[in-house]
Amino acid sequence: MTLRKIVTLPDPVLRRKARPVTKFDKDLQTLIDDMVETMREAPGVGLAAPQIGLSERLIVVEYYEREEDEENEDAPKKVWAVINPEIVKASAETLMGVEGCLSIPGLLGEVERHAEVHVRGLNRHGKPMKIKAKGWLARIFQHEIDHLNGVLFPDRAVRVWQPQTPEEEEDRV
Repeated sequence: MTLRKIVTLPDPVLRRKARPVTKFDKDLQTLIDDMVETMREAPGVGLAAPQIGLSERLIVVEYYEREEDEENEDAPKKVWAVINPEIVKASAETLMGVEGCLSIPGLLGEVERHAEVHVRGLNRHGKPMKIKAKGWLARIFQHEIDHLNGVLFPDRAVRVWQPQTPEEEEDRV
């Protein structure tokens, strides 16, 4: 596995709509593994292919599968690799939350997101998958799928600021 360079603004790939993935080969498997390693090293909870300079519809997410596990640091996290993801259902209820981004270092923003989303896509082997996500996990999926459409969190934020403390900096997606 190889760490990939995370691109930052103003790199134009971050503003492009990514193209669908059509080949499920060894190179794709390597890319997914590299993205997971890069996300963990950063550290982050999600990463989209455009963030490593590739305009492809691929995201990886690592977080707690159940909302109640967020309070238990010993709870296991799950890794999702989702190819060509799309939100097919979103709750009417929304929640405000603080987000940051590995591609926009030094900024945080307050963003309103759906409290629950249903995501459909393909797994790393090209098989259909569906994910029902709530709370923070739903926020992560929405943030990463936005990347595939050239949308960045400040575009949706009601307020953006520079963090003043290391603890505040940790409050990022």
